[in-house]
Amino acid sequence: MSIAHSSLNHHLRIPLAAEVHSRPSLRLMGPETLTHLAVYSREDRGVDADHGTFQHELLAALCQYFGVASPHRDAKYFFHDFGPFRLQWESHTEFATYTFAEQRERAAAIEHLFDQVALRHVPEKWLHSLDGTLMAATHVVMQHMSATLTEMRQQFGGNLLVGSESQNFAKVWTDFAIAPDGFGRVVVQDTGMQYQQAGRLVQRVLEVETYRMMALLGLPRAQQAAPVLNGIETELARLSLDMSDRVDAPNAAHGEDDESHLLQKITALAARMEKLAMENSYRFAASKAYYRLVQARIDELRETRIPGVPTIREFMDRRLAPAMNTCESMVRRQEALAERIGRTNDLLRTRVGIVQEQQNRRILESLNTRAAQQLRLQQAVEGLSVVAISYYSIGLVSYAGKALKAAGVPVNPDVVTGIMIPVLVMAVWLGLRRMHHKVSSHAVESKRA
Repeated sequence: MSIAHSSLNHHLRIPLAAEVHSRPSLRLMGPETLTHLAVYSREDRGVDADHGTFQHELLAALCQYFGVASPHRDAKYFFHDFGPFRLQWESHTEFATYTFAEQRERAAAIEHLFDQVALRHVPEKWLHSLDGTLMAATHVVMQHMSATLTEMRQQFGGNLLVGSESQNFAKVWTDFAIAPDGFGRVVVQDTGMQYQQAGRLVQRVLEVETYRMMALLGLPRAQQAAPVLNGIETELARLSLDMSDRVDAPNAAHGEDDESHLLQKITALAARMEKLAMENSYRFAASKAYYRLVQARIDELRETRIPGVPTIREFMDRRLAPAMNTCESMVRRQEALAERIGRTNDLLRTRVGIVQEQQNRRILESLNTRAAQQLRLQQAVEGLSVVAISYYSIGLVSYAGKALKAAGVPVNPDVVTGIMIPVLVMAVWLGLRRMHHKVSSHAVESKRA
């Protein structure tokens, strides 16, 4: 039973299974000459879609020149034998690599290793279309040869020679420098490589060079960020000192530059710091990832030292590691400065909150004073109310006594009025007091509820 096209398969099973075979190394049988180009997408294009379009347009133009069908726009890998040379193309997140390989009929003499390179078959018009995008360019020669250390140094123009023996079947020589023709140079001395070993070895060496250059893209960002961070640190120190002076002299007159103004400055400083971190975070993270790839490819080389020559790992530890440490220290410095700004912001907000609480306390004290004044005024009004109500009540009693006397009742209105004055005053006072007590009790219950 076949399940090749069965509905039993997950829709991603076949593409995921093919992913591990999507980027095979070149099959090289010495003597070979290779040219490796790493084409970086223009930074002003910005998005991944533009990156893919730009890289596929370059590849399509090259294929069109030789009358070859270009791959689909979604392709990440392309290999084709053009006859005079073979091309391997790979698309990565930020760049694409073009590896041109040409097999020589015979090994070249040591002094003529780079006289004829695989890139000579590529039209110059296409090379000019790479304007401003070439990140790495390296010529590689792989062949059996016997050469002394002095002859190999002369081949690299007397530069610091870097070399090592890889797994006892090849020696790798380079200087990681750009020659007068604008290309780096690598010599792979075949001392007995087996099937596919040559392709894997060359691919690792080229990836070390490509990822090294991509990792170094973070160094200019770190150098540009340093003075900006210095300015932010200076301003933060000044604001912190100003805050300290205000704490030491809380009652001093500060004019318009009060805590709210300081808070605005701290907030603006935090915004500047966040903007700087956003601009650099991707590049620093990418540099860190590329550096890890460099270290991984060097591990895969399994280097053995050649007496008198530094290994590739030693060269990277001395030259690349300090640059990556600079980027890493800049990341830590950004994070530490952002935390300091955050703490200062929190302290200032706390101080502003304390000032506001003090203002609220003064407002409440003023309200309490006014309430006490209103209470005394209310008590005075209540006294006048007792007098007024008693006065009118006594007048009513007087009129009632006079009416009774006129009706023939033997009563003296003046005596009755005099007797009722204290009784009425006391009754009115008790009535008002009882009503005031009931209103106060109802208000307290409402607050508790």
